Amino acid sequence: MFPIRDSIAPRITPVVNIGLIVACSVAFVYQLVLGSDVERLFFAAAFIPARLFGSLPAAAGIPDYGIAGNLVTILLSMFLHGGWLHIIGNMWFLYVFGDNVESALGHLRYLLLYLGGGAAAALAHALTQPSSTVPTVGASGAIAAVLGAYLVMYPHSRIHTLVFLGFFITVTELPALAMLGFWFVLQFFEGALSLAARPEVGGVAWFAHVGGFLAGAAVAWWLRARGRLERPVSRYQIWYRH
Repeated sequence: MFPIRDSIAPRITPVVNIGLIVACSVAFVYQLVLGSDVERLFFAAAFIPARLFGSLPAAAGIPDYGIAGNLVTILLSMFLHGGWLHIIGNMWFLYVFGDNVESALGHLRYLLLYLGGGAAAALAHALTQPSSTVPTVGASGAIAAVLGAYLVMYPHSRIHTLVFLGFFITVTELPALAMLGFWFVLQFFEGALSLAARPEVGGVAWFAHVGGFLAGAAVAWWLRARGRLERPVSRYQIWYRH
């Protein structure tokens, strides 16, 4: 399933969300400029679980950092991507869901949710693959936090979704609870299967998605319980008013 748009209209211009999309896009262009040297960038700037826990093999040839250095790589890795499909998919999900979460939280709190969710995602990945020396890149964990927050904030939002059924493709409207709930369950089971198979090889960091999603959902639930979230406005309400 692939989201096209949702039924919730943002109340504010999502300047932080736009800035994050631009920053990731600029970083990806820089990766393209580097060409074959991008691998050196990944080993220097990407998040590596074994580096966090000080268990890098001596022969790995990977630069070792202290605590501060590892925190920096967690931040930098959120803006690096592994290829065209990786960045296009991530930025589209951020475009569809991020504006509404920023509208509910405000600019600063949204940025903190995004970065904090990305850090939680990196920690979840590290805890499930502590010996991995594979560089982890991508905004997926931070975006998963946005998705988790969105689900708590707007569970009944309608998501226009592209659904692939073998060779048949259709567009349908699904409640956010169904679409994002299915997405989360898929991440969890794919992660469990990957750990059971070959846990220390490269691939999708499934539990980064799980950790980010749960972190974002927890923050949104906490804020909602204290009445600190704006009520959503349907796009259909806005169209009707005009």
